[in-house]
Amino acid sequence: MSRRKQVTQLPAPFLRRLTLLPDRIANRAAYPFNLPWLDEDFALDFTAPVTIVLGENGTGKSTLIEALAALSGYDEAGGGKGYRPVDHSTALAESGGPLAEALRASWLPKVTDGWFFRAESFFSVARYLDDAAREVHSTGPDFLSWSHGEGFFRFFEERMGRHGIYFLDEPESALSPRRQLDLLRFLDALQKTADRQVIMATHSPILMALPGAQLIEVTRHGLVETSLHQTAHFRLYSDFTADPDGFVRDLLQSPP
Repeated sequence: MSRRKQVTQLPAPFLRRLTLLPDRIANRAAYPFNLPWLDEDFALDFTAPVTIVLGENGTGKSTLIEALAALSGYDEAGGGKGYRPVDHSTALAESGGPLAEALRASWLPKVTDGWFFRAESFFSVARYLDDAAREVHSTGPDFLSWSHGEGFFRFFEERMGRHGIYFLDEPESALSPRRQLDLLRFLDALQKTADRQVIMATHSPILMALPGAQLIEVTRHGLVETSLHQTAHFRLYSDFTADPDGFVRDLLQSPP
């Protein structure tokens, strides 16, 4: 008699801790091992169902998300387990795959279902899913028939509707501010049920405002747990909205 797959009753986060295995690093001078925050004592603890990773471009936040996804069994290009929706012969040199091989993940419990969403590869993954579904059912979810932003949001609702761990890399890239608010509501529901874990890299202060989320800022010196009002993103937007004309005037008059 077949046994039904058991779903853990323990709440998220399921991925609890990340540590570095220095003996697996062949070249400390090569990317991503030369990132300043990736030192011998590197450790990252996850304390909430939703963790938001933020930082300037070039600090390695997307590489960290890629590494976590690869470590959890997902393709670095995006998708679920067993998906290879893009041509890997032209893979990015700054991939998180090498970093994943030098990391140890601590789980309670180990979760095997989920998804890795990358804005850059959304169309390739969506086309892969549409085509695969049509081969079986003659119809598919048809993600690509919607506008870019609508397709993104339908994708989240379709793929993140069950227990698992989910990685999102800059999901706001095709979402209007109003649609970002819809995603915020969606993430808030996930946070409250705690039956799914989400680890997300973003530049959006709207998404950073998620109540109860763990915010981690990736700086050139280390990983720092922070709060919305302490982030450079929030302060920048606050300065702009407080005095848009003065903000832009000062910006244009200052040297680049």
